[in-house]
Amino acid sequence: MSKQAPSTASDPMVFSLIMWGEDSAAEGAILLKSILMYTSGPVDIHVICNEVAQVYLEKRLALVKRPRYQVLIRFYKPTWQDMLDRIEREGTIHTTHAAGTPGLMKLFIHEILPPSVKKAVFVDTDAYFISDPYLLWDHFLHTLPSSTVISMPTHPEMFAEQWFDANKICSCIMLLDLEGLRRLRLMDSSFYRSVTPPLPVYSLPAFRALFGPPSSQTGKYEEIALGDQSFWWAIIKYMNSEHETQKGMFEHLHYDWEVSSCLADMYITNMLPGQDDATEEDELKVQLHTWATPHQGEVIRPKLVHFNCLPGPRYYEWPGWDSAKDENTAGTEGLARRWGVSIKYHLGYKWLWLNRGPGHVAGPAESKNQGSKIIIETVSNLKFADQLFGEQSTKTHNH
Repeated sequence: MSKQAPSTASDPMVFSLIMWGEDSAAEGAILLKSILMYTSGPVDIHVICNEVAQVYLEKRLALVKRPRYQVLIRFYKPTWQDMLDRIEREGTIHTTHAAGTPGLMKLFIHEILPPSVKKAVFVDTDAYFISDPYLLWDHFLHTLPSSTVISMPTHPEMFAEQWFDANKICSCIMLLDLEGLRRLRLMDSSFYRSVTPPLPVYSLPAFRALFGPPSSQTGKYEEIALGDQSFWWAIIKYMNSEHETQKGMFEHLHYDWEVSSCLADMYITNMLPGQDDATEEDELKVQLHTWATPHQGEVIRPKLVHFNCLPGPRYYEWPGWDSAKDENTAGTEGLARRWGVSIKYHLGYKWLWLNRGPGHVAGPAESKNQGSKIIIETVSNLKFADQLFGEQSTKTHNH
C-alpha cells in the first residue's frame, strides 16, 4: 500500500489539464467550475494552454473573489513550435487523431510541470465532476500501491485490431505519478540519445513491442489512430507484460470516474427526476457494458461524467440535447433524457455563485477580506525537461 503520509486539510489536490483554443477552454471551464463546486479542500490546477484559452478562463476566474478553499491556477504556455519540436526530438510518435499536437502533450505532462509537482490528476476537457474530486485524490494517495505510476480505466472486453486494442483503456482520466514517470524517463529525446552511452528510455521498447518498428521511410509510427491513448496503451501493456520485472506500475481506475457517452453509453445511468429512490437492483436491471469487466455485477455510481462522442466543437452545444427519447435506450438517442438535466445545471451554474468563502455575505467586519482566494500564475518561455537536461549536459561538457 502507499506509504505517503495522510493528507491534511491544507494539502491541495493537484490537477494537470490541457486546453488549446477557445472551444477547448469553453469545455474546460465547465470542468474547472465543477472542481470548485464540489471540492472539499484546496486545489492546484496546472493548465497547459495557449493565450486564447487563458484569456477565456481568466475572464471567468476573475468573477470568483472568495472561493471556499484556496485555489492556485498556473498557466503553462508552450508555443505551437515548442510542441512540434518536442515531438520531433522524441522522433517516432505521430498521430492523425482529432486532438492533434496538443493531445500528444498528455505524454509530456511530467516534462512540462516542474519537479516540485510530484503527482497530478489529468482529465479531458469534455468531462466534469458531479462529486467531490478529493475522493479521487484520497484514492490516489492512500489506496494505490506506492509502485503505481499510472492509473486509468480499463475495458478488457473491448478490442479493435485496427487500433491495436487501444480502446481497452481511456486516457480521458489519468492518475499520474509525475515523479515516477520522470524516474522512468518515459519519453525519448535527441538530447538523451546524444550522450554516451545514450540514456535508457521506457517507451522505446514499449512502442516496439506493440507497434513493431517505426516506418523505414519516416522513422515514425504512422498508423496510430487514437493518438496519445495508443501510446499510453503500449506503455501500459508493456508494464503488465510477463517480461516486465516491476509489477504494480499500472492500476485500473474504477468506472465511477469514467462514465462516458462514447465507450460505454454511460452504462445507462441517469439523473432523471423521480428516480432518486432507485435501488441497486433497479440500477443493475438497466445497466450495460460491465459484463466481463472488473465491475461485472457492480452498480456504477457516477462521480465524473464524460461526453466524448458528441459532434461539434463543444459537447454541450450538441443538438441532440433537445431530444426526448426513452431514457433506457442505448447510444445517443437516450442520452438527452438521461443526462440533459445535468448538462443544463452545470452549464448554467454561475461563476459568481462560487464566492462561498468568508465575507461572501454581509457579516462582522473582521470576516471581510479574509479567507481563501484564487491565485493565478503564468509560465511563459517554457522549456521541457529534456531541454533542461540538454543545457546542463552542454555546460558539464564545456567545463
